[in-house]
Amino acid sequence: MGMKKFINDRSRLTQELLEGFAAAHSDLVSVSPQRLVTRKVPKSPDKVALVTLGGAGHEPALSGFVGEGMLDISVVGDIFAAPGPPPVFAALRQAQRPAGALFVVLNHAGDVLSADMAMQMAEAEGLKVRKILTHEDIAAGPDAPVTDRRGLVGCIPLYKIAGAAAEAGRSLEEVHALAERFNNRMATLAVAMKAATHPATGATLFELADDQMEIGMGQHGEAGTGPCKIRSADETAALMMERLVNAIQAKAGDRLMVILNGAGATTLMELYIVFRGVKKYLDGLGIEIVASRVGELLTVQEMAGFQMFAAQMDDELLELWKAPCNTPSLVVR
Repeated sequence: MGMKKFINDRSRLTQELLEGFAAAHSDLVSVSPQRLVTRKVPKSPDKVALVTLGGAGHEPALSGFVGEGMLDISVVGDIFAAPGPPPVFAALRQAQRPAGALFVVLNHAGDVLSADMAMQMAEAEGLKVRKILTHEDIAAGPDAPVTDRRGLVGCIPLYKIAGAAAEAGRSLEEVHALAERFNNRMATLAVAMKAATHPATGATLFELADDQMEIGMGQHGEAGTGPCKIRSADETAALMMERLVNAIQAKAGDRLMVILNGAGATTLMELYIVFRGVKKYLDGLGIEIVASRVGELLTVQEMAGFQMFAAQMDDELLELWKAPCNTPSLVVR
């Protein structure tokens, strides 16, 4: 069966997506010709700005988290493709302020290449920017080199925690340190059951048999640990959470943030059933869930599956997670 999507001109997918996004959230964001999604009401220049970049096609990420308490600018590339260095540098320049800017980059080859080139231009111009690379995917093993560990849904709570610190008026050094602390305490593992199609080409991203799933698969169909027979919700929850607990070295008495991020075609019914299994597993270890989110934060079109995220929390990180924010895709009062 061919691709079935409500689209117009395949060559204008990203442009039309951003036009619709800006129209739907005109009170919160604006979009420039360079595809910079910017918060409508800028924060004070004495507060640190947050900038990120990434390809379209993963909605609501990443631009859905531009707004008060989270991102200041999101630089948007084409579907599943990083934006080039010029618009990324333009965003860093636009974000320049006395307080400086935190530049959050997900560990994917294209994103890193554009980010590094933009940072070189920013440094040559004397801009006040600190970069942080998210790399919490443990599919390659928790001790794998950073270059082999992809950035997945963990960027979203990191935006929230760093954004809250920035709104509170903390310095760039403090915001960067908090973000790095959280970055080093988090881990994500993904599972897929059914492939997505690329909306610009109609190509299927990967192949899995009807009775198979694959743990560790990346956002664009990158290889995981290999196909296996589909497990029950409780079995999948325990299998994945065991690896996450080991990766972040959680033990009885610890407090965790747990996020189940739907990949696009997995229902909330399924996600809540899996979350039930996660809680059951962690209760058995004496580990408490103190922060959680279940739903779609970073998707892959109509891929069936989800990303399971866990992070060690402390009082400060928990307070920042619960701080107010107002974005198109996350509101905390």
